[in-house]
Order: sequence, then C-alpha cells, then structure tokens
Amino acid sequence: MTDHTSTPQTAPASNTTIRPLRAEDESQWRALWTGYLEFYESSVSPEIYDTTFARLCDPARTQQQALVAERDGELLGLVHIIFHAHNWRIEDMCYLQDLFVSPEARGLGLGRALIEATYKLADDAGCPSVYWMTQEFNKTARQLYDRIGTLTPFIKYQR
Repeated sequence: MTDHTSTPQTAPASNTTIRPLRAEDESQWRALWTGYLEFYESSVSPEIYDTTFARLCDPARTQQQALVAERDGELLGLVHIIFHAHNWRIEDMCYLQDLFVSPEARGLGLGRALIEATYKLADDAGCPSVYWMTQEFNKTARQLYDRIGTLTPFIKYQR
C-alpha cells in the first residue's frame, strides 16, 4: 500500500493541489463530506465522522486513505479510497468509495484529477483495478465516469 505522505500533485485548476488528507483539515473535510452525504440524502453520526477521519489520517491504516483538492488553503474536493483483498486476484483491489467536489469548484476538472490521483495510488500499490459506484440519477458525474472508466453490468444488492 501507498503511505499517507505521497507527493502532492498539481490539478488542472490553477493553484490547486491534490494531496493526502491531514489532521488540520478536519473541519473543512467534515463540511465536504457532509455535502457528499446530503447529495445522497444520507447522514452519519458524529461518532462515524470522528472514527472515519481518524482512520483516514492514521498512517498505519494504509488500506484506508483520503486525498483532497486544495487551493489557497481551501479544500475544494475529496476522495475516500479503500484497498482490499480480492479472491480472484493476488493483488489488492482499490475501491473509490466517496468522491465530492464543492458546488462552487465544479467544472474545474477536480473530479477527474481526484480520480486520476486515485489511479496513481492504485498503480503505485500494484492494484490492477479501481472501481466505484454511483446512483443512476447522478447524470453529471456519470458523464465524467463514462470518459474515465468503464461501466460494468453488475447490479448491487445489500442486506
């Protein structure tokens, strides 16, 4: 797995950097993740916020990471990433769990930059595949996903 200290990358938007989440990002991260959850008409308890943030910032938990898009000290987007074993492969797989760009920063290429940074983390970790899910109605995001990924025929079930 890649560690949490990867080198920041410059994103398409001027003066925007894609970098690992840091402890001092907590309040801005919470605001972004809340925006993501609200988009999907969901919410989590304060305990989940606290636990998730601690896990994402823990350098010992390389299987769970986060990257952020930052410009002039302001976080404009985030991606949460989970590396996990797969029974059909020797290599781990990379699950892009959450991707969000603040409404005022959309159209700047940050979603693509966050996905491409995830691809790089996966490549560096030897993961042959990155996958994610979205809801069918998320048409704007799906326009990007159709350009940067391959739609699969799988249907999700859960208990």
